[in-house]
Amino acid sequence: MRLATIKLNGAEVAAVVTGAGLLPVSTINEKLNQNWATEVFTLIQTNQLDAMNEWYRNGGKEKLESLSQYAISKNEVRYAPLYRHPSKIWGIGLNYVDHAGDLAEKAPTLAPASFAKFDTTIIGPGEEIKIPLQSEKTTGESELAIIFGKKCKDVEEKDWLNVVAGFTTIIDMTAEDILRINPRYLTRAKNFDTFLSFGPVLVTPDEIEDVNKLNVATVINGRIHARNVVSNMTFPPAYLVSFHSKVATMLPGDIILTGTPRAVQINDGDVIECHIDGFEPLANPVIDLKVRNRR
Repeated sequence: MRLATIKLNGAEVAAVVTGAGLLPVSTINEKLNQNWATEVFTLIQTNQLDAMNEWYRNGGKEKLESLSQYAISKNEVRYAPLYRHPSKIWGIGLNYVDHAGDLAEKAPTLAPASFAKFDTTIIGPGEEIKIPLQSEKTTGESELAIIFGKKCKDVEEKDWLNVVAGFTTIIDMTAEDILRINPRYLTRAKNFDTFLSFGPVLVTPDEIEDVNKLNVATVINGRIHARNVVSNMTFPPAYLVSFHSKVATMLPGDIILTGTPRAVQINDGDVIECHIDGFEPLANPVIDLKVRNRR
């Protein structure tokens, strides 16, 4: 199953992706006599997502296709972030060896280079990424994100998918010039407003044959600047889920950003996109607040 959060009648509501377009969960409830939560975050937090996906896989998908007249076309829909207030966002630095070369750094091999992101960084598809006044060089980084579906602690690698609600595309930003001054400035460099684009679609694990075979690409103005396959990560998704659950109790809706093939400098007027095999592309325009202030 594939879920999105869309803007509808002034609200941000959950919708299921169908062949005809996106069906708001509220419409599904009304037409099919269901009682699902109408926000993606609530579906995850209350464990309704698992039940909803089981229903979807056992005849629900066909029932949704019968409601095609109520679907909103993908060309007309306005996406929001999947949700706005996860309790934790873990970022993983330099998880592909290629990206370590961008910063003249040695790739970590003993443990993931984890850092925290704030929920105030979150924006949705199509919203503006704002290069801050304090930065002369900001980079954008396409990544695969893991979304937790259950409260969990000390998860073993073999059990990692049991606690995963799904995956999505993200674009993470870094004020690289600030980071280069001192690596201890990482938290500040990563947490300016608009520095995490999140969505548009949550893809449940059963929709993906092998996560490790997914290609992740950073695209700027239609040109691919970096591409790599998840299997080339130093620390693969199963390890990241297990490792971080042994650091902190993970809660439904918590997110791990698994790392980027390469960071690319973004500039005023650019459009940056995250492309992952089988996922809806994520795209955001870029504005530089310094340039806009001069106009």
